[in-house]
Amino acid sequence: MTEQRSSTAAIDPALRIAGVKLAVADLARSADFYERVLGLPVISRDDDTARLGFDGAAARLELSQIADPVAVPAASTGLFHVAWLHPSRATLAETVQRVAHSGWRFDGASDHGVSEALYLSDPDGLGIEIYADRPREQWQRPADGHGVRMYTLPLDLDDLLAQGPRAAAEAMAPETVVGHVHLKVSDVPRAAAFYRDGLGLELEAEIPQAAFLAAGGYHHHVGLNSWQSRGASRPPENAPGLREVRFGLSGTEALDALERSLTESAAQSPGTRGDEGELHVSDPDGHRLTFSGG
Repeated sequence: MTEQRSSTAAIDPALRIAGVKLAVADLARSADFYERVLGLPVISRDDDTARLGFDGAAARLELSQIADPVAVPAASTGLFHVAWLHPSRATLAETVQRVAHSGWRFDGASDHGVSEALYLSDPDGLGIEIYADRPREQWQRPADGHGVRMYTLPLDLDDLLAQGPRAAAEAMAPETVVGHVHLKVSDVPRAAAFYRDGLGLELEAEIPQAAFLAAGGYHHHVGLNSWQSRGASRPPENAPGLREVRFGLSGTEALDALERSLTESAAQSPGTRGDEGELHVSDPDGHRLTFSGG
């Protein structure tokens, strides 16, 4: 995919991912996994939903129970993984130890240059990345200086684990956040054009059938790939998967500017405002995105 620079105003560089909502086949099973294995404390729970995180007012993960669930088709769009950014290598090592001691299996581990990451799947097969960033001054840049160089090399797991304590912590470090979401899309150029030309994110890196976009010079807040989903349709409504990504901006002015950019862009409709002023948008593959000004 050849890069095209967008004339759309850049999105607020203070953009962050406030949290995600997932629908699951067995709420009790998933809540136990995310609390006991991954290390996200349960804030509240009822028969249909569970809220997890470190602040009772702002859940970083919300789980909802699906009635009559079906399996997620492999060849469909949807969630590739939710990526949990740890504040340090030591705290990432703690999470690795906790997952390993629980007996849960890892799917892989990689050194991406900009970050060190391990991968696993939740009880419904939904992807999870746990990672820690390298300092920005160590990120490699292309010759033109735009974006970042990302690659996949073996992770030095022994060196990573040496940074953490011998005993696994019961929970993730409270500073852990959703650093990025990676989505399966049917057409990468189309999806990338929406995030770039509609929302105003910058294209930071590309590899075959994948693109990575971000705000504020980060390596990526959103990943897109069509490795298994090229030309595919959405999964069934009653399949486990992503239901919403919640983004936070620096204030109402930034939110209003985003709405204006969407209105002026041919990439997508301007979205709709919610009861509390939040902006709801869907990308070309139907992934629901919500932006708030705080």
